[in-house]
This record gives sequence, C-alpha cells and structure tokens, in this order.
Amino acid sequence: MSKPTREHDIFDLRLSRSAGDLWPMLHQLYGAHPDFVQMQSDLLAEMRKAWTQRPADLKTLDLRRDLEPDWFQRPDMVGYVFYIDRFAGDIKGIHDKLDYLESLGVTYVHLMPCLKPRPGDSDGGYSVMDYRKVNPAYGSMKDLQDLAAALRARGISLCVDMVLNHTAKEHDWAKKAVKGDLAYQDMYLMFDDDRLPKAYEETLIEIFPDNAPGSFTYYEGLDKWVWTTFNEHQWDLNWANPRVFLEIAKIMMFLANKGVDVLRLDAVAFMWKRMGTRCQSEPEVHVILRALRAVTRVVAASVLHLEEAIVGPSEMLTYFGRGEHDGREGNLAYHNNLMVQFWSALATRDTAMMTHVMRTHFPELLTNATYATYIRCHDDIGWAITDEDAGAMHLSGFAHRAFLSDFYEGVFPGTFARGALFQVNEETGDKRISGSFASLAGLERAQSEGDHAGIALAVQRILLGNALIASFGGVPLIYMGDEIALTNDYGYLKVPEHAHDSRWVHRPMMDWDRQAAAETGTGPAAQVLQGTRHIYARRKATPQIHSGHPTRILDSAQPSVFAFARMAPTGNLVCLFNFSETWQHLPLDWLRDQGVVHFHDALSDAAVMIDNDTYSLPPYGRVWMT
Repeated sequence: MSKPTREHDIFDLRLSRSAGDLWPMLHQLYGAHPDFVQMQSDLLAEMRKAWTQRPADLKTLDLRRDLEPDWFQRPDMVGYVFYIDRFAGDIKGIHDKLDYLESLGVTYVHLMPCLKPRPGDSDGGYSVMDYRKVNPAYGSMKDLQDLAAALRARGISLCVDMVLNHTAKEHDWAKKAVKGDLAYQDMYLMFDDDRLPKAYEETLIEIFPDNAPGSFTYYEGLDKWVWTTFNEHQWDLNWANPRVFLEIAKIMMFLANKGVDVLRLDAVAFMWKRMGTRCQSEPEVHVILRALRAVTRVVAASVLHLEEAIVGPSEMLTYFGRGEHDGREGNLAYHNNLMVQFWSALATRDTAMMTHVMRTHFPELLTNATYATYIRCHDDIGWAITDEDAGAMHLSGFAHRAFLSDFYEGVFPGTFARGALFQVNEETGDKRISGSFASLAGLERAQSEGDHAGIALAVQRILLGNALIASFGGVPLIYMGDEIALTNDYGYLKVPEHAHDSRWVHRPMMDWDRQAAAETGTGPAAQVLQGTRHIYARRKATPQIHSGHPTRILDSAQPSVFAFARMAPTGNLVCLFNFSETWQHLPLDWLRDQGVVHFHDALSDAAVMIDNDTYSLPPYGRVWMT
C-alpha cells in the first residue's frame, strides 16, 4: 500500500516540473558570477521555507488552479482597477464596496501601488521604499491580507504592483549603499565618473523629459553617478547581480503568501542594460522573467504574472515568451496596441489600420497566456503607431501621431474630445495624452456645450469600447469611474505634488453620489453604468469569448467597421464594431461566409434584424453574432 503524499513531496514535484524554467535560466544569467553557487542554494532554501509557511487555504487554491489552468482565460474574468484612497479611503474601506464590485461582475481587483512608497513625490506610488509594508496611509500588511481573504471568499483575485526595475532611494538597500557598503552598492548601477553614463545615454530614450531629464543622477555625498531611468528618486537595480534576483524572488513569495493572486511586474522592459542599445527588452529580461515565474509556480502555483511593458506590437509579444520562452514567461500582458488603435479608429472613423495592426502583428492564439485589455488606464496614452504601419496605410507616421495628439487634446477642428498633453518632447515631436475615458470619448465637451446629440454619441462610444475589450480575448479591465462616465478632474492643478503631472486629470476621486444616482437615473452616468453591467453579464454568458479560442481578424468591407471572429468549436462568434456616427451596412452573404448561422446577437441576447439581405449596424453599434 503506497504512502500518502506528504507536503515536501508536493514541493519536490512542483520543483521538478519547473526546474527546466529555473536553473538553466539562472545559469545563463549568473553562471560566471562568483556568488552563483551560493545564490542557488539560498534560493532553494528560501523556496522551501516559503512553501512550508504558505497557508493551507492558499495551497488548496494552488491545487484547484493547477487542475483548472484556464481559470484566468474564462469569460467570467472581469477586472477593476483603482487607487485605494480615491476609491474607498483606505484598505478597510474597500470591504464596504465589495457588493458594488460584485454588481459589476468583477472577479479581479487591481489595487494601484499600495506598497510603502517614499515620502513626497513617489511617481504615483511606484517609488517603493519597503516591499514588505503597505503605504501607512492605506493601512497595514495585515489589512491587505484580510482584504485578500475577503476577496477570495467572493471569487475575486487580488492584483498588486511589484516594481522590478528600481527602488526608491530611501529603500534600506539604497541607504546601506550610501553608507558605503559595497555589497549594497553592487545591487544598484553606480559609476565613479560620468564616462560610462555619457556613453550609455547616446542611445537611451528619456522617459520623463519634462521633469526628469536624462537617465543618470550625480550624488555629492555618495560621489557617484546612479542610473535613474525614471526619476532622481528611483534607483535602477543591477539585475546582473544574482543577489538582486534572490531578494526580489523572496519578496514575491512573501506577497504571494499574503494572498496576492496577481503580481503586476512594473517597468520590466528596462531591467537589463547593454551599451549601444535603448536598454529596453534585452534578451536577458525574458530569461529573468521566465525564472521568476518558475519560482512562484513552484511555491505559489495559483499566482499569475502580469508583465507591464507598454511597447510596440512585436516587442510586446515577447513578454508572453517567444521562441524557447513561449508559454513560459508572463501569464498576462497589457494589450496597449488594441487601446491605441481604438482611439485612432475613433478619431478617423476608419478601421483599416486597426485591422492591419491586429492581423499583422498578433497571433490568433497565445500559449498559456492572455491579454489584459483596456481602453484607458492610470497612465498617459503614447501613440504606439510605427512609421511602417502608418506607411502601410499610405500615411506619415509622424503626421498621424501628431493628428491624434491634437484630436484628443481637443484642439483639432471638429474633435469631440477633451484631454491634456503629457511630456511633450520638442526634439522628436512626441506628444502623449492624458484624459478620462468619458472626456476623450466626447462627453465632457458635449455636456459643456449643451449638445444633447453629442452626449448620446459619447455614451455610445464608451459602450463601444467596453464591448470591444469584453469580447476581443483576455481579461477586460474597468478603470475606476469609467463605469459611471467620470470626466476629467482639473482639481489636480491645485495639488502641488500633482500639478506637474497631467495624468492626475484622469485619476479622480470616486464620485459615490454620482454612482448612487446612476443606479436609478436615466442620464449619461446611468446609461453607461447599466450598459457596462449588461456587457459584462453577457460576456460571462458567452462561452465563445474564452481566451483559449482564437481571435481571427476579418475584413468587413466597410472602412468604419472593425470585425473579428472568435473561433470556437461550437461555432464562430462574429463581433462587429461601428467606429462612426453613421449607419453601416453589411451583406448577409458576407456574414454567412464568416460562419454566422443563427443570426442571433449574443450581446443583446436577441435576434438580428435583417433587411433585404443586409445587416445594418447603427452609429457606434456593436454586435456579437452567432
């Protein structure tokens, strides 16, 4: 009679499963480093320790998700993203809002940066001085753990940011480096003079040229130049040092054992430095990320990695793993290009470029992974449209990007949008845009002008975007306030630590009075709230939307209509989106050719009306046709 499986046997089995994703990757990165052998031994010991300390209910969750590996690809996954203080005041306050989140169909909650930041300007919380503590303004780590348990009881996963490229200069490692500890100085990228920094900067791209020019900062007391990609107070880590990998892995296991389900790995593209390059998305970045995923897959198999890399199409796909890393790196990555193409098509009323980009650069199916889809986020919109893709449409990439910035700033003749410029680069002409979903979609301008027809169209644009990200494939993310059509908040200009950063225009306080009124009202906020709830309820009822089914981009034969088919074994779901304020007409034969059989709209859950062998899609109309 065989002996029952013991806890350490389960660990060994998980380790054996992921060994090929861990040890060879570490050897590739650090094999020649004198501390490599000790680091391997220390890492294994820390992994066993974290597994031993992992709570029993989380181990049960690990097992369940191992047996249901597609759990995060299912149509019932809907995300909601918010700043804790702006949504509920503090972590304990979130408990009172869980019924509201459930009413939206939410099964995934992303708390914007909540780990302890440096005092003062902290880049919105991304300048972290202690990864094992929560921002004291929000509560304690115990509060976060309790919230994770409450969310888990409702079937809601918790996502927390984990910044990988840098720490705050106030982090304990940095403080020890400043005191002269050479071991801690080697955890960062420090230089005795500016010769190497100047050589690196010849090919680096400034991230925040307006308020943080350059990529290096000289510190008199330290008498060294420190690599500071984003801000003077954010010191880049030296990932060529195996100790950095070990310490970050320990923190990730610590957070996983507190109940975090999704680690949003921030600024991953910048982790590895190589002279003569942009120092972005270097091959070693993917080796590191694959090894980190292996660590959590052994210790906390239920945890996902969301890799934040807002880059061009071909580069973005590498964060799911390409080639030897395919299906072995990130579980989730932001579909920045879908977001950019949505706004581009909305401005031009033409989906040709969107169709070209989505078909040319993105596979119909991903391995063990899916997208995080969104229309707006906490960040600015950078117009990630390449000259090559613009050229394929016989457009100038520079001119088209400039047009989009002008359109969404609200200065282009005939625009419906209102936004704000962010980080204008006079040398390159790059102009990024800030603005809420509702304001960029036209609601703010229409309301200020008393344009009732414009208000109605803005509402339809918002619902068009929600229907798109709900059906394309992936985990759709609702950013706080979008579901009640909150417009730009210009109050940030009166807050000294925010006034220099226009992104705060779309980071408002949640308007709970507006939400309460929208529950029973009839105005734009009510229409958007009711429409958003309906879209995500229908998503959950539509099995073809499972991310395990391919997404095939179609030619709709109508320039204003974006079309794709979700290729399910039970039959295609053909999704159509009208990006114009005029009716669009599609031949019945074309729909049949795409696999439409029943002429039933899964989105409205009603029969599709056909007239003279033609289907007519209303202004900003959307349909999921079976």
